[in-house]
Amino acid sequence: MIKQPSLTEKINLKGLTRTELESFVVEWGEPKYRAQQVMSWLYHKRVTGVEAMTNLSKGFRSKLAAEAYISDARVIARTISDDNLAIKYLFELTDGVQVESVLMCERDRVTVCVSSQVGCAMGCDFCATGKMGFFRNLTAAEILDQLTAIERELDGKKAVTNVVFMGMGEPLANYDELLKAIRLMASPDGLRLSEKRMTVSTVGLVPRIRQFTREGLKCNLALSLNATTDEVRTRLMPINTRYPIDEALDAAGEWARMAKRKVTLEYVLIRNVNDSIADAKRLRKLMSGLPCKLNLIPFNEIEDSEFRRPELDRIERFRQIVADGHYVAPIRFSRGTDIAAACGQLRTIYGTQGIVISKAS
Repeated sequence: MIKQPSLTEKINLKGLTRTELESFVVEWGEPKYRAQQVMSWLYHKRVTGVEAMTNLSKGFRSKLAAEAYISDARVIARTISDDNLAIKYLFELTDGVQVESVLMCERDRVTVCVSSQVGCAMGCDFCATGKMGFFRNLTAAEILDQLTAIERELDGKKAVTNVVFMGMGEPLANYDELLKAIRLMASPDGLRLSEKRMTVSTVGLVPRIRQFTREGLKCNLALSLNATTDEVRTRLMPINTRYPIDEALDAAGEWARMAKRKVTLEYVLIRNVNDSIADAKRLRKLMSGLPCKLNLIPFNEIEDSEFRRPELDRIERFRQIVADGHYVAPIRFSRGTDIAAACGQLRTIYGTQGIVISKAS
């Protein structure tokens, strides 16, 4: 009896570039243009099985079924915020690992926040994902799977307009798969999303920021700053011992000038840690001469953390000091805080039973 290849031995059609898929198609004795047909089925028609690719011959479909597969992320839990504007998804991937993604809707903007890793190795002290530790990188296909699964949930009622790489993990630490996912999302052969509507967030991996700058992508870049002194930033973000504030801002500034776009500085406000008048004045000084915009994010509280969100009047005082320097300083109250779907809250731990029951089917 002939042994059939296991799923791990098969080729995942999703996540392959046009060039990679063309190579496989030729190996299988088919003309190169079959690759474009397969990609159209994958990304334009969003099929999840090769049997649906009806403009391919039965023989080729049989070959694909025997040697390849199409990955998919299975929804095992969804939680919906009280205002119905955010949904957090818990996905199970092909090998059984679990990641979280978030759908956020606001007026005509439909944003999906995707994860790039299972857990995170950066160890930021205010972040639930960082407290999980690091398990593994996601493949480009697994990053795409989150987006296409959420699109399937939307069922054509809304279209995704924006993608932010701000879920679990440090995107630039999974550099090659991140770029592959971005290019497949933006490609005419892929999901056809605008690069200008994608944002990559980073804790400040300086060499990777500089490499990302040279790629010439039109994506937005967000730098998690979160402090105005190296002492405080190192306490919050261990990466600061390797790439301190000045180096991170210098790399971000280089990206902004080369991309001709403003880098977004993300500043999580934590009570009595980085929210003082002196911090606001230092932040204003750090922004001077840097092509940037600022998001002030009141800390989203998490379990097992000593940190707390500042009082509203303290948040507003901080914002006003920065604004007095002629900087726009919006306060971003994250959506989905009531379902632990906000910035810094993603973690695949679900109560005592390990699952969350959706508030709506």
